Amino acid sequence: MTMKRLRFPARWTAVWMAMLALSRLAGWPFAAAQTPPPRPNIVLILADDLGWADLGCYGADLHETPNLDRLAATSVRFTSAYAMPVCSPTRAALMTGRHAARVHMTIWSEGSLQGPQNRQLLQAESLHSLPHTETTLAKHLQDAGYLTALVGKWHLGDADHYPETHGFDVNIGGTHWGAPQTFWWPYRGTGRFGPEYRYVPHLEFGQPGEYLTDRLTDEALRVIDQAGDKPFFLYLAHHAPHTPIEAKPDDVQHFAAKLRPEMRHQNAVYAAMVKSLDESVGRVLAHLKQCALSENTIVIFASDNGGYVGVDRQAGQTVPVTNNAPLRSGKGSCYEGGVRVPLLIHWPGVTTAAAACDEPVVVMDLLPTLLTAAGVPAPAVQLDGLDLAPLLKDPAARLARDALFFHYPHYYPTTTPVSAVRAGDWKLLEYFEDEHLELYNLQDDLSEQADLAAAQPDKAGQLRALLHQWREGVGAALPSANPNFPAKPRLNRSTPAPK
Repeated sequence: MTMKRLRFPARWTAVWMAMLALSRLAGWPFAAAQTPPPRPNIVLILADDLGWADLGCYGADLHETPNLDRLAATSVRFTSAYAMPVCSPTRAALMTGRHAARVHMTIWSEGSLQGPQNRQLLQAESLHSLPHTETTLAKHLQDAGYLTALVGKWHLGDADHYPETHGFDVNIGGTHWGAPQTFWWPYRGTGRFGPEYRYVPHLEFGQPGEYLTDRLTDEALRVIDQAGDKPFFLYLAHHAPHTPIEAKPDDVQHFAAKLRPEMRHQNAVYAAMVKSLDESVGRVLAHLKQCALSENTIVIFASDNGGYVGVDRQAGQTVPVTNNAPLRSGKGSCYEGGVRVPLLIHWPGVTTAAAACDEPVVVMDLLPTLLTAAGVPAPAVQLDGLDLAPLLKDPAARLARDALFFHYPHYYPTTTPVSAVRAGDWKLLEYFEDEHLELYNLQDDLSEQADLAAAQPDKAGQLRALLHQWREGVGAALPSANPNFPAKPRLNRSTPAPK
């Protein structure tokens, strides 16, 4: 909606101009009263399944990310940033500033419909769609006069809960699906995910050979151009580098020739996908500069969970998609490889250039941070995120938070149902099948190899009590016993126990 300008009688204007001129000459306080600075634009770029160690600025070896590395050189780079173990919970937490367990979305949308029936536990209940009782970051900004646009992945429910119903003026590509059928135009078809026909809407009129990451970037630049004089919130939620692992042939050849046995990363196709993602970031940054918007735009880059460490055999892969080392495990897990993610925040005039911040932060922190930046009052609901402004100004600062919590009461190839807590350098995992605990000191053991639960039972018990208190406080849903799961046969006491 275009705002109409207020018109004043000419004599009022003359009086106003005279008073302003006199105030400047006299040095009156009135002279300092100026129009408040424009509200910052916000560009949030979210990668899908990008691992913590997948960028050059985070130590990647095979991958090449020059644009993201340059962004890191003008940003605060967070070394202990966290998301949820899988995608939809992270996106729900990001949009609401509330923990996925509090919002009751703890597994990806489709996974909430029915979990495995042949495991020891039945997975916890999880909502399929983000409820309209939750107010999103986009809705807050929309109400404050921002143009709000999602370009790319939504994955927060059915059509009744699409981005348009949650505060987005523009939705290009957002559906209930978590991955495209293919990264090649026309981005539609069946087979990879069964008989279901998948497509990415609003990307018509492409041409053969067009690549999804490039096309989503085209649409994002168009949003920036269409914003006009309005501040904008652009949420560019890429599908890359999620499966299907597909990339441009020339880029694949480049990385295949670069491969060496000693490299941690061994997937040339995935490396090529990361290259296209990096090029997208470079194009967005260049466009902001070309449009003279760089100095008034906050740019954030993050991932929705840890890197996927499985093999995409449907794409003809024979090696794991990525390697999160030195972190343990990957997507789905509550080990560091599943929940620790890259996070870069660039806020002109606020962030310290080329700064690394080791303070643990989490995806829910982005909502209060961005609302404060936009001058929007904090919502009157219980938030689980904190304003990161103190860290952006001083990366050595500390937040008033004692612990971070993770909750994945579901099965995944990397895990059985589990909850976890990080308090300071200590990390505790509690598995629901047998209630066993694992305790690690991340300062000494980033790779989570030395389980200290038996050696330090007091610390393990303390963290377990803290985790239980948190779960009860947020109303976290828990898995339940599967009545159809066969009980383990009891050992015949007359038979010697097996050695």
